[in-house]
Amino acid sequence: MSGTQTRTLADLKDLQVTTAATAPTETVRREPKRDALGRSYATGRRKNAVARVWIKPGRGEITVNGKRVGQYFARPVLRMLITQPFLVADRYNQFDVFCTVDGGGLSGQAGAVRHGISRALTHYEPDLRGILKVAGFLTRDSRVVERKKYGRAKARRSFQFSKR
Repeated sequence: MSGTQTRTLADLKDLQVTTAATAPTETVRREPKRDALGRSYATGRRKNAVARVWIKPGRGEITVNGKRVGQYFARPVLRMLITQPFLVADRYNQFDVFCTVDGGGLSGQAGAVRHGISRALTHYEPDLRGILKVAGFLTRDSRVVERKKYGRAKARRSFQFSKR
């Protein structure tokens, strides 16, 4: 069947035969993406925060904007958020992480770093993609703050009503 010809399908059996013939039988093998220093790079985003993340094999040291992770993210919940991709992929304390984060608040920045680490792990080891995808770490969280509307106090809140 060429690109200009079209085939009409009489019933569902024809559809099964057509899709079976055109469906790829082999899975595409992804190659690792590493630079000359053996690092993998990825960008993570969350709210208004953007994180640029580099990972390389190491002892599990995480550096954010030139500071150690415990110093930059003081709250334990944010540190736990960052280490989740390593725990799910069973690679805890096997990679050193260097990242720069800009924009947003601390919570958004931690989410951006987690997204960046997850993507960098899939670049370093493409076999981890399925595990991280099921855990939801590769999906960019698209929720952002709703804009303020005119005639309103905030995005949805009205000004206080006064009868007199």
